[in-house]
Amino acid sequence: MAIDSAYRGSAFSEHGLRRVLIGVAASALVVLVALVAAVLLLSGATLAGDATALARVSVGPLGGKIERVQAFGPGGRPLALAIERGRLTPLRRLTPGEQVSVDVQIRRPGWIGWALGSEHNERLTVRAPVARVTQQWMTVSAGSDVRVSFDQPVSAIAYGSNGSLTHHARGDGAKSVSLGRQPATGATEIAAAARPWEKVGAPMQVSWFPPSRSPVMASIPAAGSQIAPATSIYLTFSKPVGEVLGSSHPSVSPHTPGHWRELDSHTLEFTPSGFGAPLDSRLRIQLPSPVAVTAGAGGLRTTSQVEWTVPPGSTMRLQQLLAETGYLPVDWHPSGGTVAHTPSAQAQAAVDPPSGSFTWRYANTPHQLQALWSPGQWNLVTKGAVMKFENSNEMTVDGVAGPAVWQALLNYVLAGKRLHEAYSYVYVHREIPETMTLWSAGRTVETSPANTGISGAETELGTFPVFEHIPEGTMSGTNPDGSHYEDPGIKWISYFNGGDALHNFDRSSFGTPQSLGCVELPLEAAAEEWPYTTIGTLVTIET
Repeated sequence: MAIDSAYRGSAFSEHGLRRVLIGVAASALVVLVALVAAVLLLSGATLAGDATALARVSVGPLGGKIERVQAFGPGGRPLALAIERGRLTPLRRLTPGEQVSVDVQIRRPGWIGWALGSEHNERLTVRAPVARVTQQWMTVSAGSDVRVSFDQPVSAIAYGSNGSLTHHARGDGAKSVSLGRQPATGATEIAAAARPWEKVGAPMQVSWFPPSRSPVMASIPAAGSQIAPATSIYLTFSKPVGEVLGSSHPSVSPHTPGHWRELDSHTLEFTPSGFGAPLDSRLRIQLPSPVAVTAGAGGLRTTSQVEWTVPPGSTMRLQQLLAETGYLPVDWHPSGGTVAHTPSAQAQAAVDPPSGSFTWRYANTPHQLQALWSPGQWNLVTKGAVMKFENSNEMTVDGVAGPAVWQALLNYVLAGKRLHEAYSYVYVHREIPETMTLWSAGRTVETSPANTGISGAETELGTFPVFEHIPEGTMSGTNPDGSHYEDPGIKWISYFNGGDALHNFDRSSFGTPQSLGCVELPLEAAAEEWPYTTIGTLVTIET
């Protein structure tokens, strides 16, 4: 029994020792695992989004130091970042919604680096936040500010119309912004930036309406304002388009090529095509059903028609085009790029001309002609060029640059046409001996003795464009004594002022007042002068 007890005790001691050793080993393993876990935790790094910055990087106490941060925008374009307290902020303004990839490389301390690797990399793809308008169509009581709300705080806004937005920085980071007191009915385009390091995003139209039982309409540009020929028109209704207008679209007059489309449930857009609305016109839109629009003193009136004013083409642009096409004695030199050869671009330039300068085409242009020219102002040189253009293009010759002339001139330019006739000019001296001088394309073609009007029928001083050009005709009128005359077979006639004309007349002498107001020339001189004095040619009568 004693032997058995001793044996049992020995076995128990060995078993207990094993259990102790296993326990110690297990404890050591637990400590080791905990130590490794702690090391991993304390040596870790995270890269995540941030409420104010583009992203935030956090490095554990044992994680080491940030060795490199790289960011790339669309197309792999590098993006410089500022790092402050782990926050990563772009050094150039991002577009809302722009996607950015961020790579962070961290170098671990020596002993941890030996165990876990010397480098740790984190990658994050983020998008710049987009602040969106929460309510596009608002009812605003009279006298109240127009307030626009966004789905998140904004740091900057820009608003206006026709793409011309005024920027406003905001430091309060509020979700709602005030546009101040506005007309009772109105619309604007508004864009916002959610973060200070962003640009404002794409604009969204917001509209506001006064309380009304009838559907209310706001327009951009405002009804009654002046617009360019190719300006798009937006009509926004307080109720859905289909509910207000049914299935019909408005009509446009005078006829303007273009198309309608629904931008959203409340908004119609008319986009002109070609040259757009005619210059110097009142563009009217006729609605299928009446709506309420703003009237005087903030009230409303019910109507089914709204209109805008399209300005006439500018004199400056008219001169630029006439110079480009060879109808003026000057050349045009734009200071920037040339206007695109598209109908819409040419129509826009007609009311908003590009900058540049004019130079004389010929080195020895007569001073009398130079004195008549004034860039940007209507003058006789311009009128003569318009008359010549009208005549060359089989239009009624009146020297007025109305819508028909502009339409023809713009088509002429787009077709790449140019007048190949030399520019000519005539000046007549009434000082005895009276002379007629014909100048063309930089040279004096001829100087001839001439006869002007006698006392009581003097040839009027001034400059006049030729308005009728015939090789032979009958000239008639009234003599100073009241008697009537009629002279058939008069050759080489160029009428320039009422019944006054350059023409041949058989006289025994020339160089003194002998006519009844015309400028009489010898046959040979008249025959040589006549081909140059086509319709629109300027004739100056001077002392």
